[in-house]
Amino acid sequence: MGLKIGIVGLPNVGKSTLFNALLKRQQALVANYPFATIEPNVGIVEVPDERLKVLAEISKSVKIVPATVEFVDIAGLVAGAATGAGLGNKFLTHIRDVDVILQVLRDFKDSEIVKEGSVDPKTDYEVIETELILKDLETVERIKNSKDLKIKGEEKKRGVIEKLFEGLNAGKPARSILAGEEIELARDLFLLTMKKEIKVFNVSEDDPRLTVASDELYICAKVESELSSLSEEDARAYMIDLGIKESGLDKLIRNAYETLGLISFLTTGITESRAWTIPLGTKAPQAAAVIHTDFEKKFIKAKVCDYDEFVVHGGWREASEKGKVRFEGKEYPMRDGDVVEFMIGT
Repeated sequence: MGLKIGIVGLPNVGKSTLFNALLKRQQALVANYPFATIEPNVGIVEVPDERLKVLAEISKSVKIVPATVEFVDIAGLVAGAATGAGLGNKFLTHIRDVDVILQVLRDFKDSEIVKEGSVDPKTDYEVIETELILKDLETVERIKNSKDLKIKGEEKKRGVIEKLFEGLNAGKPARSILAGEEIELARDLFLLTMKKEIKVFNVSEDDPRLTVASDELYICAKVESELSSLSEEDARAYMIDLGIKESGLDKLIRNAYETLGLISFLTTGITESRAWTIPLGTKAPQAAAVIHTDFEKKFIKAKVCDYDEFVVHGGWREASEKGKVRFEGKEYPMRDGDVVEFMIGT
C-alpha cells in the first residue's frame, strides 16, 4: 500500500517550502502572495530506512527499493474556503484523496513574508479545521435530504447521518463523533474530518524546540530546504551544528507511520532489497498480496527472520542453522522489520 499525505495550511505558512525540501527539487511554486499554488503538486518521497542498506550488503543486492510516501501540496486555504472563497471548494476536493492531513502551522516571525490570514498556530489550526467541518456538513446535509436513505434497511445509516449532522453542526470533527461500526457505515461518505491529521509547527532555524524531544512536531522548512541541497555527509554535519538529531523528513514520516498504524516488512535477495508498507496487524497472506495480488490466495507459508537476527548471522543460511528462521502460517500477524520470503503455490 502507498501512503498519501496532503499538506494544507493558510497562505504563506511554509507549505510549499517544506514540500520542495521533501522532494529535494523545486517542483512547487513558492511565491510571496496568496494562492501562488492552484493545482495540487504531487511528489513521491522515499521513506528513510537504514536497514535496507545493511540487507543489500548481506545479499549483494543489485538495487535498493525503499517504501515511498506520496505528498500532495494543496494550495493555501482561507476562511470561507468551504463556500468557495479562494477557490476553496477545488482545494478541499483534493484533500479527499489523501490518507492523512498534514497541517502546517506558522510559528515563526518574518517581516518580509506576507502573513495573509495567519494569526497564530492555534487560530490558524481552528480556521482550517472549521473549513473542513463545514465542507463535511455540506456533504452530510445533502445526503440527509436525499431519497437514498429512505429505502428499507438503512436505519443504521440514517442514525449515523443524523449523529454526524448534529455533531458537525456543533463544530466537532467527524473523527470525534463516530466510533466502532459507525465509522464503517460512514466510510463511503469520504468525510474530510474523519481522516487522521498531523500538526507540524513551522519554526525559525534558531528555535530551541527543534533540538528537544517533544510530542509536538516542530520543523523548520527553511532548514529542511538547506539540508535538501547538501550531500548526505554535509547534511549530517549541518544537523550536528544545529543540534538536530534527525531531519524534519525523518520525523514527519515516522510520525505519519505511527499516526496511521503502519509498519514495514522487508524482502532481500540478489535482485533487490525492499521495504513494503502494511497496516499493523496485517496477516501474512494479506502482506504477501502487497507484493502481488495472486499471492494471497496461493499463500502456503512465510519464511520469517527478525531483522536483527538476520544481520547478526549474515543472511538466511546461518540464521536458519542457528534456529532463528521461522515458518509462519496464515494467521501470523506481520511485525515491523520482519525479513520474509513467502512460499506461494501454483
